[in-house]
Amino acid sequence: MIIESILVVIGILAVAVVTGAMVINKLIHICAPNEVLIFSGTHRQVGKRQVGYRLVQGGRGIRVPLLERVDKLDLTNMVIDLRVVGAYSKGGIPLTVEGVANVKVASNEPTISNAIERFLGKPRAEIVAVARETLEGNLRGVLATLTPQEVNQDRVKFAESLLHEADHDLTQLGLGLDTLKIQNVSDDKGYLDSIGRRQTADLLMRSRVAEAENRALAAERAAHNLQTQEIAKLVAEISMARADAKRRIIDAQTRKEAMVAEQRGLVTAAVARATGEVKVQNARLDQVRYKLLADQIRPAEAKRRQM
Repeated sequence: MIIESILVVIGILAVAVVTGAMVINKLIHICAPNEVLIFSGTHRQVGKRQVGYRLVQGGRGIRVPLLERVDKLDLTNMVIDLRVVGAYSKGGIPLTVEGVANVKVASNEPTISNAIERFLGKPRAEIVAVARETLEGNLRGVLATLTPQEVNQDRVKFAESLLHEADHDLTQLGLGLDTLKIQNVSDDKGYLDSIGRRQTADLLMRSRVAEAENRALAAERAAHNLQTQEIAKLVAEISMARADAKRRIIDAQTRKEAMVAEQRGLVTAAVARATGEVKVQNARLDQVRYKLLADQIRPAEAKRRQM
């Protein structure tokens, strides 16, 4: 009997433990970092108003039995494809714009309160549909303020204007817009194509003008270089001519001095020969004189004296 009683007590305790674990498992809720848990049924102060829920994000919370219920809101990104057909831009030109947006449920207070009020318990597809309709409405509103040229040429400015326009409306819904990219802008009337062709023609004209200017500049530079080369060549030739003339002058002066020295030597030699010849002739004259004196004059004088 005692053993049976002990076994019964152990069985009751085991059942109680298992039941308690199951109850605790039902009451404790784990929240992942990319979601938020809403415990509805309790009141808390948010700003100047009271709300009937409390939030747990990235942790765990214990639900009060019979008084609270727990719902989840997914905070991960929702990729939304946008397509607006026939939206009139400034000037009355209908455009087709395609883009993509990354939207998520806001996780900060008090914006998340708007998401809880509007989307708690709603499927994710419904949230995506509401966000898409809101963004497409904002897209049409922004297109009405921009010309087709501004939409097509400056898509960054277009996307920034759309972000600014959509941010307020999405905040009212409790959503946040992470990114927004405009992928394609087109029209059925061919207006953008005509603008593109005109821009292409302008670009082609500018490129041809730039090419002609470059050619003219290259020709001008080539002429300037040729002029510089010819001037340098003439200067070199003039310098060479001057050097050659100077050399010739020096050579002529040298030849003149040599010729003068040579002629002076010849004249000196001739004078020396003439002087020598004069001396020889004088000697011969003296010899003849002495011979005449000895042969004729002396004997004649002697004969004259004798006679």
